[in-house]
Amino acid sequence: MSIKKNESNLKEIKGVNQPPTINPNIKGIVSKNNSVKEIVAQIKKQNITFLSKAITLIESTNHKHQKKASKIIDACLPFANNSIRIGITGVPGVGKSTFIETFGKLLTTKGKKVAVLAIDPSSSINKGSILGDKTRMEELVKDKNAFIRPSASGESLGGVAKKTRETIILCEAAGFDIILIETVGVGQSETAVSKMVDFFLLLKLAGAGDELQGIKRGIIEMADAIVINKADNDNERQAKLAKREFANALHLYPIKENLWLPKVTTCSALHNNGIDAVWKIIKEYLKHTKSNKYFEKNRVNQNKFWLTDTINNALQTNFNSNTTIKKLLKEELELITTNKSNPFKSARKLLDFYFDNFSKK
Repeated sequence: MSIKKNESNLKEIKGVNQPPTINPNIKGIVSKNNSVKEIVAQIKKQNITFLSKAITLIESTNHKHQKKASKIIDACLPFANNSIRIGITGVPGVGKSTFIETFGKLLTTKGKKVAVLAIDPSSSINKGSILGDKTRMEELVKDKNAFIRPSASGESLGGVAKKTRETIILCEAAGFDIILIETVGVGQSETAVSKMVDFFLLLKLAGAGDELQGIKRGIIEMADAIVINKADNDNERQAKLAKREFANALHLYPIKENLWLPKVTTCSALHNNGIDAVWKIIKEYLKHTKSNKYFEKNRVNQNKFWLTDTINNALQTNFNSNTTIKKLLKEELELITTNKSNPFKSARKLLDFYFDNFSKK
C-alpha cells in the first residue's frame, strides 16, 4: 500500500466505551456544604454516598473536618450498636479478600446487610496504600446489600485503621446488620481489632509450615474460630490434618472468660465450600455469649478501652501538632544525631516542657 505525500499512516482508532460506575448503588449529591443534620439523615436512609462522605470526614486530619465528624458520630450513636461485628485476620496470601467476598455474598443471600471495612497496609516509606479491596471483591461490591470501604492503616500498629471504631458506628447507623473488619494481616500485633469486634476469626493455610509455629500465645489465643482456607484439590488432605492439629492444640489453652472453646473448620472460599459452616459457628458463638451475658459485658469493656484509647490519641495529636514542640523536637533530634543527647533525656525534656507550658491551658 502506497502512502501519499504528506499523509500519515498513523490512524486514530476508537477506544472502548467506558463501563458504568463500579457500584450502581451510588446515589445522592454530596458537597462540602452539606450540614451535619443532612448527612446524618441520609446515613439513616442508607445512602452510601453520604456514608462514604462521613467516613472521609472522620479519617481527615483537618481540624474543621474533625469537628464536623465528631458531631456526626454523636448524632449517629443512638442508632448504633445493633450489628454483629466480626474481625477477620490472617497472613497475606491466606485469601482474606476471597473469603470475605464469598462469606459476604452468603450473608446477603440470607437477607443480611453487610459492611466490609477493609484495611490496607500503608507504606512506611511514602505512607501510601493501594486500597485495592474493591477491585478484588468484584461481585460483592455490586451487591445492593453490601458496602465496602477500604482504608489505609497509616501508622496504626493494631492491624486496623485509626478511625475504624468510629466508622463502625456510622455503618451501624446506616442499618448494616453485619460489620466485617478485614485487618492487614501483620501477625501477632493485631490486638486492636479484638477490642472492637464480637467475634474474632483467624484464617490459616495448610502446609505453610506454621501449624506448630502458630500454636502459641498471641493471635491464636484471641481467635474464636480458626478457619483453614484453600481446602481444595491437593490441599484438602493437608487442610484436614491442620484442622486436627489446631483443634488438639486449642485444648491446651486456658478456658476463656466467655467459656467458649474456639472451633476449627476448613473451607474453600474460591469454590464456596464450607462457608456456611463458618456462619453456623458464629451463630453458635453468639447464642452462647448472649446466654451467659458475656456479649454485653464484652461490649462494655470495649467501650472502656476506646475511652482511654481516644484520650491517648488526642493527647498524642495535641503534642505532635504543637508548633513549639515541633521546633524543640527538631533541635533534640539534632542533638541525638551529634551524640550530645540520648532518646530518654530528650524525651523527658520535651515532655517536661509540654506539661509545664501547655497542659494547663
